[in-house]
Amino acid sequence: MADIRCLQGNAIAPYLDALATLRIRVFRDFPYLYDGDHDYEADYLRRYAECPDSLFVLAFAEESLIGAATGMPLRDECDEFRAPFEAHHYDIGRIFYYGESVLLPEFRGQGIGKAFMAERERHARQAGYDLVAFCAVQRDEDHPARPAGYQPLNGFWKSRGYVRHPELKTRFAWKDLGEASESEKPMTFWLKSLNEELA
Repeated sequence: MADIRCLQGNAIAPYLDALATLRIRVFRDFPYLYDGDHDYEADYLRRYAECPDSLFVLAFAEESLIGAATGMPLRDECDEFRAPFEAHHYDIGRIFYYGESVLLPEFRGQGIGKAFMAERERHARQAGYDLVAFCAVQRDEDHPARPAGYQPLNGFWKSRGYVRHPELKTRFAWKDLGEASESEKPMTFWLKSLNEELA
């Protein structure tokens, strides 16, 4: 099992470059197909580092960063992620939002993804949030870059108690591999209640 460490806010500073490299590497694969840019990554991660209530769950193997999961209060997230909840009259002050979960392929299937989910849920519960949420890109079934035998993570998320909410949608822009410029991608949210009265 990897060495799992939880950090908040600026405590992530020593690992930002390694985390940017990891995100670019993992998100190149389907379904994100992200043509990564270090300058963008630096800006993106700086927003998390400057939020004192953010959470970074880092996985190390022999001191090398092999995986990471992030989160922050939804109220501190960008408009694209807040707006669908505001439109459906959620109290965004009661929601903790998961930014991403990235793990090198050779370390998958070892329980690290479950540890990422568990640590973020534990943090959100201790901080008093009612809901945790994340969103996932929606790609066409016949997308030309879809690998043979590709299995989305829907089953894993459902097994951890997350429910897809098709009414909560957004669009977020990035540059796909092979694209000349950024384009907006459709994304759908998954939620889990941490409050038995709301479940």
